[in-house]
Amino acid sequence: MINTKRLAAGACALLAALAGGIAPASAADRPPKDSPKVELVLDVSGSMRARDVDGDTRMVAAKQAFNEVIDSVPEGVRLGIRTLGANYAGDDKETGCRDSKQLYPVGKVNKTEAKTAVATLQPTGWTPIGLALRGADQDLGTDGGTRRIVLITDGEDSCGLPDPCDVARELAAKGTHLTVDTLGLTQDDKTREQLSCIAEATGGTYTTVRHRKELSGRIKQLVRRAETPVDIPKPVEGANACPTAPEIGAGTWTDREKFSEHRWYRVKVKPGQELRASVSVGADRAVDRDYGVLVRAVGEGGQELVRGSDAGSGRTDVMASGLRLPVWKAKKDDKDPRNVCLEVSNSFSAPPSVKREPGLPVELAVDLVDAPDNPSDLAAFGLGRGWVLLLVLGVTGLLAGLAWGWLARWRVAVWREN
Repeated sequence: MINTKRLAAGACALLAALAGGIAPASAADRPPKDSPKVELVLDVSGSMRARDVDGDTRMVAAKQAFNEVIDSVPEGVRLGIRTLGANYAGDDKETGCRDSKQLYPVGKVNKTEAKTAVATLQPTGWTPIGLALRGADQDLGTDGGTRRIVLITDGEDSCGLPDPCDVARELAAKGTHLTVDTLGLTQDDKTREQLSCIAEATGGTYTTVRHRKELSGRIKQLVRRAETPVDIPKPVEGANACPTAPEIGAGTWTDREKFSEHRWYRVKVKPGQELRASVSVGADRAVDRDYGVLVRAVGEGGQELVRGSDAGSGRTDVMASGLRLPVWKAKKDDKDPRNVCLEVSNSFSAPPSVKREPGLPVELAVDLVDAPDNPSDLAAFGLGRGWVLLLVLGVTGLLAGLAWGWLARWRVAVWREN
């Protein structure tokens, strides 16, 4: 009896030891919480039955591409899969436009389970892209790490509401650094326009693919790109005037700007450096057709040094502009940095029904590099600052006047002689 108890106790201890050894190893296999996350969103609507991808249906090509992607997922990436239009085959639009479901949860990929889940898919229903984007955003969570959605579809949204472009702007405005890349299996203009709009609103890319190899290669590329470290913008609040502007340095900065507002930031630039700045203002809500963005550099005395601007008309998701400003040494021992103020303004407007708060998302990228030794840009010599331009025009006018006067007198003298 005693021997039996001892044997049972030893077996329990051995099992406990094995369990203790297995649990940490299993936990170690999981990617850390700050690792990148990617969710593949696949259109499984009825139109995916079309047989125009290398002799196979679009659905077969997508399944084969997904299997290849699952086999090549980097160790440090958490991957998930969501479908749209995979479950309801009926004609009721309201029901069909609620048909989006997570097929495989975001996390470390079990290849067998993920491939089994993909194998069950059959072209079925509607195309609720806007709903699927919101669902994918929730699937990715906010526990750290980069967040990327890869949308694969063969057509535009068939539900209308929520509008996919508006959803993309809504997700971008949340400030969770979500990127949506879109892949279109057709080349019609409406699909291309909608998928481009979704991608541009979140800083992603749009690609048209017509072959299975292109599809799998592009998805693999986007999944690997999630591993690339990104420069997360630092928040800053611009001032309404140069003297009170916050000081910023090299890097990427994010702010919010109301319609037609001016915001100021201050950068210290050492002699011998060149300031490079670019700004983008996102239209994350409905805006009027005409708009523009201006960024300009202003010196300590209030004089404008250089500016960059861009304008457009029609529907847009982002407007950007930039500038370059070299700061030259006045003398050899000139080492004191100059204060350069950057003014960012926009001419966006919107109907009264559109919300004004929070302001439009602004991203400002600043870089300080060595100024070129032999600048070819005339603005570097002061032509863009005003006084040199005035001097050049004055001398040109004087010389032209003297030449014209001499020619006139010569003609009068010839006329009198004749």
